[in-house]
Amino acid sequence: MGVLAQIVLFIVSTLFISCENSAAMRQTEPIYTPRYATGFSIERDKANGEVLLCVKNPWQGAENIRYYYPIDTLAPAKRITTMSSSHAAMLDAVGCSDRIVGLSGCRFVYNLDLCKNIAEGKIGEVGYDSNFDFEKIRSLRTDAVLLYGVSGEAKMITDKLNELHIPYIYIGEYLENNPLGKAEWVVALAYICGVGEQGKEFFKGVEERYNTLRNQKHCSAYRPRVMLNLPYRDTWFMPPHNSYMVQLIEDAGGRCLLPESEGEDSNISKPISLEEALVLAMKADFWINLGQISSKEELCAVAPRFAEVDAVKFGRLYNNTKRTNESRGSDFWESGCVRPDLILADLIKILHYEAPTDSLYYYKKME
Repeated sequence: MGVLAQIVLFIVSTLFISCENSAAMRQTEPIYTPRYATGFSIERDKANGEVLLCVKNPWQGAENIRYYYPIDTLAPAKRITTMSSSHAAMLDAVGCSDRIVGLSGCRFVYNLDLCKNIAEGKIGEVGYDSNFDFEKIRSLRTDAVLLYGVSGEAKMITDKLNELHIPYIYIGEYLENNPLGKAEWVVALAYICGVGEQGKEFFKGVEERYNTLRNQKHCSAYRPRVMLNLPYRDTWFMPPHNSYMVQLIEDAGGRCLLPESEGEDSNISKPISLEEALVLAMKADFWINLGQISSKEELCAVAPRFAEVDAVKFGRLYNNTKRTNESRGSDFWESGCVRPDLILADLIKILHYEAPTDSLYYYKKME
């Protein structure tokens, strides 16, 4: 890297670092205000006209935290490292997947074009958490690293990126409970790539298709009851009442079977005992999202106490693993984040028509 390029990178990274601590001092006006997403907005600084990506509370438990990232400084970002295949799917949705040069968890990627680029050495594995490969990222000449924080700020990673003057941006789409809110983050990534209008147009299509499906009356008097997930050891983790998957099931005209909750606004899954799960499962018309289970027989072997519930006896078992490759890369968790309209279409076909596998996109029926 030449001296001039190093100076430019230092200035850019310093802008990204310093802007994170200056949220209270900024006076901005909206450019793009999301209709569903709660974690980002596109704004303009009134003082200097700079276009900013504002990211809000990008990890679980974060409160009153805002980061302002100067889009004009990097856009279009041409060399991107991302820590999530969901972000890769969003970049692919707006025609920018060829800008990905680094990725965490390359072996779990489903997208065929990305797999090809990985195999050809065009995308490098950058590791994760304590195994994060900072030297690899630096060697990739990354314009921006797309990060996410799970239970807190990824301080170990950001401190080192700051030291190396590598710009990073927190992306918090996984925290969105609304399926359209999660998908709307495609607009944020499109702005980072300098194709903001293309991102808005893509999302508009997803939104229209989703709302058309949701607003159809799918046997409105009948709301099939749905059981979710499988036990982990002796505990069953159930999603909160306002969660992403619960919202999809309700929008499909179903009713998710969940334990009573004192705080339905919580974003934290609730662990219940196998006995509690069995009581719920006995009421279920359908049972979906069964982990890596591939057949009814395997399910009965893993959870033998549940073999006699109606959803099992009548074969109403569906898993979101139709688009899964040999290394267990799941397109449901990859492109599904930006195509909730396709997930909703699957769920409607399942819950109201007991659709066969060949008519579904992400799901398949367990035989």
